[in-house]
Amino acid sequence: MDAVDLVLLGEALSGDLLEEARAATGARRVLPDALPTPGSLRAARLEGATRGAAFDALLSVFESARVDWAFMPADARLSDYRLIAFDLDSTLIAIECIDELADFAGKKSEVAVVTEAAMRGDIDYPESLRRRLALLAGLDARVLARVYAERLRLSPGARELLAAARAAGLRTALLSGGFTYFTERLRIELGLDFATSNELEIVGGKMTGRVAGKIVDAEVKAEQLRRLKREQGLRQAQVIAVGDGANDLPMMAEAGLSVAYRAKPATRARANVALNFCGLDGLPRLFS
Repeated sequence: MDAVDLVLLGEALSGDLLEEARAATGARRVLPDALPTPGSLRAARLEGATRGAAFDALLSVFESARVDWAFMPADARLSDYRLIAFDLDSTLIAIECIDELADFAGKKSEVAVVTEAAMRGDIDYPESLRRRLALLAGLDARVLARVYAERLRLSPGARELLAAARAAGLRTALLSGGFTYFTERLRIELGLDFATSNELEIVGGKMTGRVAGKIVDAEVKAEQLRRLKREQGLRQAQVIAVGDGANDLPMMAEAGLSVAYRAKPATRARANVALNFCGLDGLPRLFS
Protein backbone atom coordinates (compact mmCIF):
# COMPACT_ATOMS: atom_id res chain seq x y z
CA MET A 1 0.00 0.00 0.00
CA ASP A 2 1.24 3.51 -0.80
CA ALA A 3 2.35 5.62 2.14
CA VAL A 4 -0.32 7.95 3.54
CA ASP A 5 -0.05 11.07 5.68
CA LEU A 6 -2.72 12.69 7.82
CA VAL A 7 -2.91 16.45 7.28
CA LEU A 8 -4.76 18.62 9.79
CA LEU A 9 -5.90 22.20 9.18
CA GLY A 10 -7.22 24.49 11.88
CA GLU A 11 -6.65 27.43 14.16
CA ALA A 12 -6.37 25.28 17.29
CA LEU A 13 -3.79 22.60 16.59
CA SER A 14 -2.61 22.11 20.15
CA GLY A 15 0.21 19.78 21.05
CA ASP A 16 -2.21 17.53 22.92
CA LEU A 17 -4.51 17.21 19.91
CA LEU A 18 -1.62 16.42 17.59
CA GLU A 19 -0.32 13.76 19.98
CA GLU A 20 -3.79 12.20 20.21
CA ALA A 21 -3.98 12.10 16.41
CA ARG A 22 -0.48 10.61 16.15
CA ALA A 23 -1.31 7.86 18.65
CA ALA A 24 -4.66 7.10 17.01
CA THR A 25 -3.16 6.74 13.53
CA GLY A 26 0.22 5.21 14.39
CA ALA A 27 1.97 8.05 12.57
CA ARG A 28 5.77 8.04 12.72
CA ARG A 29 6.12 11.72 13.46
CA VAL A 30 4.36 15.07 13.41
CA LEU A 31 5.59 17.93 11.26
CA PRO A 32 3.82 21.03 12.64
CA ASP A 33 3.41 24.08 10.45
CA ALA A 34 4.83 22.11 7.55
CA LEU A 35 2.40 23.69 5.09
CA PRO A 36 2.07 27.38 4.19
CA THR A 37 -1.31 28.75 5.31
CA PRO A 38 -2.57 32.34 5.44
CA GLY A 39 -3.79 34.20 8.49
CA SER A 40 -4.27 32.24 11.69
CA LEU A 41 -4.90 28.88 10.01
CA ARG A 42 -2.26 26.32 10.93
CA ALA A 43 -1.38 23.01 9.36
CA ALA A 44 0.38 19.85 10.47
CA ARG A 45 1.37 16.70 8.62
CA LEU A 46 1.48 13.35 10.42
CA GLU A 47 3.69 11.02 8.41
CA GLY A 48 2.81 7.36 7.92
CA ALA A 49 -0.74 7.55 9.27
CA THR A 50 -3.43 4.85 9.16
CA ARG A 51 -7.15 5.47 9.42
CA GLY A 52 -9.06 3.12 11.71
CA ALA A 53 -11.53 3.05 14.57
CA ALA A 54 -9.16 4.91 16.89
CA PHE A 55 -9.00 7.84 14.45
CA ASP A 56 -12.77 7.84 13.89
CA ALA A 57 -13.25 8.05 17.65
CA LEU A 58 -11.44 11.42 17.53
CA LEU A 59 -13.75 13.00 14.94
CA SER A 60 -15.91 14.68 17.58
CA VAL A 61 -12.74 16.18 19.10
CA PHE A 62 -11.71 17.59 15.71
CA GLU A 63 -15.17 19.06 15.21
CA SER A 64 -15.13 20.72 18.63
CA ALA A 65 -11.72 22.23 17.82
CA ARG A 66 -12.87 23.19 14.27
CA VAL A 67 -10.10 21.14 12.70
CA ASP A 68 -10.30 19.73 9.17
CA TRP A 69 -8.53 16.52 8.20
CA ALA A 70 -7.26 14.66 5.17
CA PHE A 71 -5.59 11.32 4.48
CA MET A 72 -3.27 12.17 1.61
CA PRO A 73 -0.78 10.12 -0.41
CA ALA A 74 2.65 10.96 0.94
CA ASP A 75 4.45 13.61 -1.12
CA ALA A 76 1.37 14.10 -3.34
CA ARG A 77 1.27 17.30 -5.39
CA LEU A 78 -1.81 18.88 -6.92
CA SER A 79 -0.13 18.54 -10.32
CA ASP A 80 -0.15 14.75 -9.91
CA TYR A 81 -3.88 14.93 -10.69
CA ARG A 82 -5.38 15.70 -14.09
CA LEU A 83 -9.11 16.19 -13.41
CA ILE A 84 -11.23 17.60 -10.58
CA ALA A 85 -14.99 17.04 -10.54
CA PHE A 86 -17.48 18.98 -8.41
CA ASP A 87 -21.02 18.58 -7.26
CA LEU A 88 -22.92 21.87 -7.62
CA ASP A 89 -25.41 22.61 -4.84
CA SER A 90 -23.87 23.21 -1.40
CA THR A 91 -20.47 22.28 -2.87
CA LEU A 92 -19.22 24.54 -5.65
CA ILE A 93 -22.01 26.97 -4.76
CA ALA A 94 -23.28 27.86 -1.29
CA ILE A 95 -27.00 27.34 -1.96
CA GLU A 96 -29.43 24.60 -2.96
CA CYS A 97 -30.92 26.01 -6.16
CA ILE A 98 -34.12 24.02 -5.89
CA ASP A 99 -34.75 25.36 -2.38
CA GLU A 100 -34.34 28.92 -3.64
CA LEU A 101 -36.71 28.25 -6.55
CA ALA A 102 -39.20 26.89 -4.05
CA ASP A 103 -38.94 30.10 -2.05
CA PHE A 104 -40.46 31.97 -5.00
CA ALA A 105 -43.31 29.45 -4.96
CA GLY A 106 -43.84 29.89 -1.22
CA LYS A 107 -42.81 26.28 -0.59
CA LYS A 108 -39.18 26.53 0.53
CA SER A 109 -39.68 24.78 3.87
CA GLU A 110 -41.51 21.85 2.25
CA VAL A 111 -38.83 21.40 -0.40
CA ALA A 112 -35.95 21.87 2.05
CA VAL A 113 -37.19 18.97 4.20
CA VAL A 114 -37.01 16.64 1.19
CA THR A 115 -33.62 18.05 0.15
CA GLU A 116 -32.20 17.35 3.60
CA ALA A 117 -33.56 13.79 3.63
CA ALA A 118 -31.99 13.11 0.22
CA MET A 119 -28.60 14.46 1.28
CA ARG A 120 -28.65 12.20 4.33
CA GLY A 121 -29.52 9.26 2.08
CA ASP A 122 -32.91 8.64 3.72
CA ILE A 123 -34.63 8.65 0.29
CA ASP A 124 -33.03 8.09 -3.10
CA TYR A 125 -32.27 11.06 -5.28
CA PRO A 126 -34.69 10.41 -8.18
CA GLU A 127 -37.63 10.10 -5.80
CA SER A 128 -36.59 13.20 -3.86
CA LEU A 129 -36.23 15.19 -7.08
CA ARG A 130 -39.64 14.11 -8.34
CA ARG A 131 -41.25 15.10 -5.03
CA ARG A 132 -39.59 18.50 -4.96
CA LEU A 133 -40.20 19.36 -8.58
CA ALA A 134 -43.86 18.46 -8.27
CA LEU A 135 -44.15 21.26 -5.72
CA LEU A 136 -42.81 23.73 -8.32
CA ALA A 137 -45.29 22.88 -11.08
CA GLY A 138 -46.67 26.10 -12.57
CA LEU A 139 -43.85 28.32 -11.33
CA ASP A 140 -42.89 31.07 -13.79
CA ALA A 141 -39.58 30.09 -15.43
CA ARG A 142 -38.35 33.68 -15.13
CA VAL A 143 -37.50 33.01 -11.48
CA LEU A 144 -34.53 30.94 -12.69
CA ALA A 145 -32.82 34.16 -13.73
CA ARG A 146 -33.63 35.77 -10.40
CA VAL A 147 -32.14 32.89 -8.42
CA TYR A 148 -28.97 33.02 -10.52
CA ALA A 149 -28.61 36.79 -10.26
CA GLU A 150 -29.81 37.40 -6.72
CA ARG A 151 -29.06 34.30 -4.68
CA LEU A 152 -26.44 32.10 -6.26
CA ARG A 153 -23.06 32.53 -4.58
CA LEU A 154 -19.91 30.49 -4.96
CA SER A 155 -18.72 28.63 -1.90
CA PRO A 156 -15.84 30.26 -0.01
CA GLY A 157 -12.54 29.59 -1.74
CA ALA A 158 -14.13 28.17 -4.92
CA ARG A 159 -12.44 30.61 -7.31
CA GLU A 160 -9.10 30.14 -5.57
CA LEU A 161 -9.35 26.35 -5.83
CA LEU A 162 -10.29 26.51 -9.51
CA ALA A 163 -7.36 28.84 -10.19
CA ALA A 164 -4.95 26.54 -8.35
CA ALA A 165 -6.28 23.49 -10.21
CA ARG A 166 -5.88 25.14 -13.60
CA ALA A 167 -2.39 26.35 -12.74
CA ALA A 168 -1.48 22.76 -11.86
CA GLY A 169 -2.81 21.50 -15.19
CA LEU A 170 -6.10 19.95 -14.08
CA ARG A 171 -9.28 20.00 -16.15
CA THR A 172 -12.54 20.81 -14.38
CA ALA A 173 -15.96 19.15 -14.42
CA LEU A 174 -19.33 19.98 -12.86
CA LEU A 175 -21.42 16.82 -12.35
CA SER A 176 -24.73 17.79 -10.81
CA GLY A 177 -28.18 16.50 -10.03
CA GLY A 178 -29.23 20.15 -10.31
CA PHE A 179 -30.32 22.01 -13.41
CA THR A 180 -28.70 22.97 -16.70
CA TYR A 181 -29.90 26.58 -16.37
CA PHE A 182 -27.37 27.01 -13.57
CA THR A 183 -24.62 24.59 -14.58
CA GLU A 184 -24.28 25.92 -18.12
CA ARG A 185 -24.05 29.52 -16.98
CA LEU A 186 -21.47 28.60 -14.38
CA ARG A 187 -19.54 26.50 -16.89
CA ILE A 188 -19.21 29.57 -19.09
CA GLU A 189 -18.66 32.09 -16.29
CA LEU A 190 -16.00 30.00 -14.54
CA GLY A 191 -14.42 28.49 -17.64
CA LEU A 192 -15.15 24.90 -16.63
CA ASP A 193 -14.34 22.16 -19.12
CA PHE A 194 -17.38 19.90 -18.64
CA ALA A 195 -20.86 20.07 -17.11
CA THR A 196 -23.69 17.54 -16.69
CA SER A 197 -27.06 18.10 -15.00
CA ASN A 198 -30.84 17.82 -15.35
CA GLU A 199 -32.84 19.88 -17.82
CA LEU A 200 -36.03 21.36 -16.42
CA GLU A 201 -39.13 20.84 -18.53
CA ILE A 202 -40.71 24.23 -19.29
CA VAL A 203 -43.94 24.66 -21.25
CA GLY A 204 -45.55 28.01 -21.98
CA GLY A 205 -42.98 29.78 -19.83
CA LYS A 206 -43.81 27.74 -16.74
CA MET A 207 -42.18 24.77 -15.04
CA THR A 208 -44.10 21.53 -15.43
CA GLY A 209 -42.67 19.97 -12.28
CA ARG A 210 -40.67 17.44 -14.30
CA VAL A 211 -37.28 17.11 -15.95
CA ALA A 212 -36.81 16.57 -19.67
CA GLY A 213 -35.18 13.20 -20.25
CA LYS A 214 -33.44 10.85 -17.85
CA ILE A 215 -32.79 12.08 -14.31
CA VAL A 216 -29.13 12.70 -13.53
CA ASP A 217 -28.84 10.76 -10.29
CA ALA A 218 -25.93 9.37 -8.32
CA GLU A 219 -25.14 6.60 -10.77
CA VAL A 220 -25.37 8.88 -13.81
CA LYS A 221 -22.89 11.26 -12.15
CA ALA A 222 -20.55 8.35 -11.49
CA GLU A 223 -20.91 7.11 -15.08
CA GLN A 224 -20.14 10.60 -16.40
CA LEU A 225 -16.94 10.63 -14.38
CA ARG A 226 -16.04 7.18 -15.68
CA ARG A 227 -16.65 8.45 -19.21
CA LEU A 228 -14.37 11.45 -18.67
CA LYS A 229 -11.66 9.17 -17.32
CA ARG A 230 -11.93 6.91 -20.39
CA GLU A 231 -11.94 9.79 -22.86
CA GLN A 232 -8.90 11.42 -21.27
CA GLY A 233 -7.04 8.19 -20.59
CA LEU A 234 -6.89 8.82 -16.86
CA ARG A 235 -6.25 6.44 -14.02
CA GLN A 236 -8.45 6.70 -10.93
CA ALA A 237 -5.46 7.98 -8.97
CA GLN A 238 -5.36 11.07 -11.22
CA VAL A 239 -8.89 12.23 -10.34
CA ILE A 240 -10.30 14.34 -7.48
CA ALA A 241 -14.04 14.45 -6.73
CA VAL A 242 -15.70 16.94 -4.37
CA GLY A 243 -19.20 16.50 -2.95
CA ASP A 244 -21.36 16.90 0.12
CA GLY A 245 -24.23 14.39 0.12
CA ALA A 246 -25.14 10.74 -0.28
CA ASN A 247 -25.88 11.39 -3.95
CA ASP A 248 -22.19 12.18 -4.47
CA LEU A 249 -20.75 8.98 -2.99
CA PRO A 250 -20.71 6.87 -6.20
CA MET A 251 -18.99 9.75 -8.04
CA MET A 252 -16.51 10.18 -5.21
CA ALA A 253 -15.77 6.44 -5.28
CA GLU A 254 -14.57 6.85 -8.88
CA ALA A 255 -11.83 9.28 -7.77
CA GLY A 256 -8.43 8.66 -6.31
CA LEU A 257 -8.99 11.50 -3.84
CA SER A 258 -12.52 12.03 -2.52
CA VAL A 259 -13.29 15.31 -0.77
CA ALA A 260 -16.31 15.84 1.50
CA TYR A 261 -17.02 19.57 1.67
CA ARG A 262 -19.18 20.64 4.63
CA ALA A 263 -20.81 17.29 4.16
CA LYS A 264 -23.21 14.99 5.94
CA PRO A 265 -21.57 12.53 8.42
CA ALA A 266 -22.20 9.52 6.17
CA THR A 267 -20.39 11.25 3.31
CA ARG A 268 -17.44 12.33 5.47
CA ALA A 269 -17.09 8.77 6.77
CA ARG A 270 -16.30 7.48 3.28
CA ALA A 271 -14.13 10.35 2.06
CA ASN A 272 -10.36 10.80 2.11
CA VAL A 273 -10.70 14.48 2.98
CA ALA A 274 -13.20 16.32 5.20
CA LEU A 275 -13.30 20.11 4.89
CA ASN A 276 -15.89 21.18 7.44
CA PHE A 277 -14.60 24.60 8.44
CA CYS A 278 -12.16 26.06 5.93
CA GLY A 279 -13.17 27.03 2.41
CA LEU A 280 -12.55 25.08 -0.77
CA ASP A 281 -9.21 26.87 -1.01
CA GLY A 282 -8.12 24.63 1.86
CA LEU A 283 -7.76 21.74 -0.58
CA PRO A 284 -4.59 22.95 -2.35
CA ARG A 285 -2.96 23.50 1.06
CA LEU A 286 -3.12 19.77 1.75
CA PHE A 287 -0.54 18.90 -0.88
CA SER A 288 3.21 18.78 -0.42
